[in-house]
Amino acid sequence: MFLASPSESLLLLKATGKVAHGGGRKLDPKSPFYAILLKWIEAGAPRGTKNAPVVTGIEVTPREKVIARGGQQQITVTAKLSDGTSVDVTRLSQLEVNLADMAEVNESGMISVKQVPGAVAVMARYQSHVAVFQALVPLGQSVGKLPPAKNFIDEKVFDQLKKLGLPPSPIADDGTLIRRATLDLAGRLPTREEVEAYLADKDPEKFEKLIDRLLASDDFADYFASKWSAVLRNRRKTDKDPAEPTLAFHKWIRESIKTNKPFDQFVREVLTATGPEIENAPVIWYREVREPTAQVEDVAQLFLGQRIACAKCHHHPLEKWSQQDYYSMVAFFTQVNIKDPPPPKKPKKDEPAPKKEPFEVTHKSGNAKSMNPRTNKSVLPAGLGSSPLTIANDVDPRTLLVDWMVEPSNPFFAKTLANRYWKHFLGRGLVDPEDDMRATNPASNPQLLEALAKSFTDSKYDAKKLIRDICVSNVYRLSAVPNEFNASDRQNYSRYLPKRLGAEVLLDAIDAVTLAKTNFKGVPVGTKAIQLPDNQFESYFLGVFGRPDSASACECERNNDPTLAQCLHMFNSKEILDKVKGARATAFAKDKRPHAERIRELYFVMLSRTPSDDETKTLIAFIEKKNDPQAAWEDIIWAMLNTKEFLFNH
Repeated sequence: MFLASPSESLLLLKATGKVAHGGGRKLDPKSPFYAILLKWIEAGAPRGTKNAPVVTGIEVTPREKVIARGGQQQITVTAKLSDGTSVDVTRLSQLEVNLADMAEVNESGMISVKQVPGAVAVMARYQSHVAVFQALVPLGQSVGKLPPAKNFIDEKVFDQLKKLGLPPSPIADDGTLIRRATLDLAGRLPTREEVEAYLADKDPEKFEKLIDRLLASDDFADYFASKWSAVLRNRRKTDKDPAEPTLAFHKWIRESIKTNKPFDQFVREVLTATGPEIENAPVIWYREVREPTAQVEDVAQLFLGQRIACAKCHHHPLEKWSQQDYYSMVAFFTQVNIKDPPPPKKPKKDEPAPKKEPFEVTHKSGNAKSMNPRTNKSVLPAGLGSSPLTIANDVDPRTLLVDWMVEPSNPFFAKTLANRYWKHFLGRGLVDPEDDMRATNPASNPQLLEALAKSFTDSKYDAKKLIRDICVSNVYRLSAVPNEFNASDRQNYSRYLPKRLGAEVLLDAIDAVTLAKTNFKGVPVGTKAIQLPDNQFESYFLGVFGRPDSASACECERNNDPTLAQCLHMFNSKEILDKVKGARATAFAKDKRPHAERIRELYFVMLSRTPSDDETKTLIAFIEKKNDPQAAWEDIIWAMLNTKEFLFNH
C-alpha cells in the first residue's frame, strides 16, 4: 500500500489490471469494492478493534415474490451487526441466479425475469453469510380439470401448477405406464404376458397393484442394489483383485433392499461397521474411503445432501459451513482404525500359498477430536449446525453421528433420500443436483419436499413406502408428451420427463428383445447386467453407455448423455448385429402365424403397446418385399432398437 498516494497502491493497481499480475483483473475501478479499499487506504489502513461490531447474518428483502414473465423486482440485502444495528450491503454482496434461463440479476439487486415460468432463486452472499430470495414466475394460463389427487404428492404439485397457471399433460396410456413403472422399479422391460394381462385388466386399482408387485420382486432388489452399490463405492481396482469382498457387500445391500430394512438402520450399519471384511460386509465402504476427511465428505453428500468438501480449506462459498463445521464432522471418524495387511509374500517352491489377512475396521479407544488447521485448535465432534459433544473414550463416536443424523428433527437426512428417489422416478430432483441441498439451491417445490420428508420420517424410514407414495401418485402417471404450454417445464412436474435407459438396463433390454444373452466372465451364465456386483466385469457396451466406475459418492458418475460412440455401436457394431440375428429373429422368421400377429408381439415385447394400423401395414409391406424372412425380421428388430421410443423410458 502507498499511503502517500493511495490510488497508486499496488493493492489497487494489480487488482484493477493497471499493473500486470498472474491473477488478472479482479476489481472494477467504478465498483463500490474499489471505493471502500481506496477509502480505507486514505484513512491510513487502520486495523480493526476487538470491540468493533461484526456481521452476524444477512437478510434479503423481500424473501419471496410472484413476478410476471418479463417483469422486474428490486431486492435489498441487509447485514445484521453484533451491536444490534443493520446496514444495506446490496451492492457489496455477491448476487447469483440459480437458473440463468429464467432470470438475471445486476449488481444493484435488480432482478429481471425472462419468459420461462417456474420457480427461480437468487443467492446473496456477504462475507461468510448467505441468504436466498425466491420468485414464482407464473405462465398465467387457466388450469382446468386436473387428475384426481391420489395422495399428498398430487396435492402439492397441482397446487403449484395452479399458482403458475401451468396446465399439466394428461395421464399416460396403460402401455406407457406399465413400461415406465417396470423400468423405473425393476430395471427391465415388462414381458409380453405382463403387458397383455395389464392392458386387459379392468381393475381401477391395477396400477397400484402393479407397483406393489414390482416392489416385492427380486428384480427391484437387483436394480436398487446396483444403484446403491455404485454410490457406496463397492468396487475393485482391477479384475485381478479378489471378488469375495465386493460380492459380500453387494449381497448385503441387496438383502437389505429386499427385506426393506429401515433406511436409518441401513445407514447405521454402513457407517458404524466394525470387523473383518466378508464377516461384516459393510466395512468394505471403508476400504475406498480410508481417511476421515473422505469419510465425512461421502457421508455428507450421500446421506445429508451436503457437498462440504470446499469447507476443508476455506469457508464454503455457497453455504454457511466453515472449516470449524467441517472438522467437527471429521472428529466423528478420528477413532476409526483401519487394518489393511500387506499382500502375503510369494511362497517358496512346494509351499502352500499363505492366506491373506482380511481388511478390518475397528474402533480405537480415545478422545474423539480433530484439528482445525486454520486455528490449530482441537475440535470436538458436532453435527452440522449442532452443539459439540464430549464423548467417552470407550464409545464409538460414529454411533452418535448416526443418532444425530436419524433424529426426526434433522433437517437433512430424510429430505436427502426423498429428493434422491424423487429424481430417480421423476427425472429431476426437487433440489437438483440431488446431493447439493444447500440453502442457496432451494427446492423448486419446498412444500412437497417437506411433505415427502415428513412422511418418510413418520414411516420410521420405510424406503419402499416412500417409493410407493411417489409411484402411485398421478404426477408420476402424467404423459411425457408436452402440451402447448409445458414443453419448456423441467422443474414443476407438469409432465413426465423422458429418461435414457441406463447402461445395464439397456443391455438387459436388448437381450430380452433379441433373446441373445450376454455372458459375463466370473459370474454364473444368465446373470443380468443389473445383477453385476461391482465394476470389474468387462463389457465394452456398459463402458460406452456410461456405467459408473463407483469411484465417488456422486450419481453423476453415471453418464446418460448420448455420444457418437453409442450411436455407432447401436448402428453397426458386431455385438449388436450378432444379437439382432439371435433367437427372436430366427423364431419369427420360422413362425407361420400371420405377419400382423408377430408384429403385435414384437411391439408388446419392445414398446409395451399395440402397433398402429399404419405401422402394421408398413412392416407387412416390408416383410413381403424382402425375399429373406430372417433378414426382414433382423432389420425390423434393429430399426426398433434404435428408436427413441425404445431407448428412453417415457
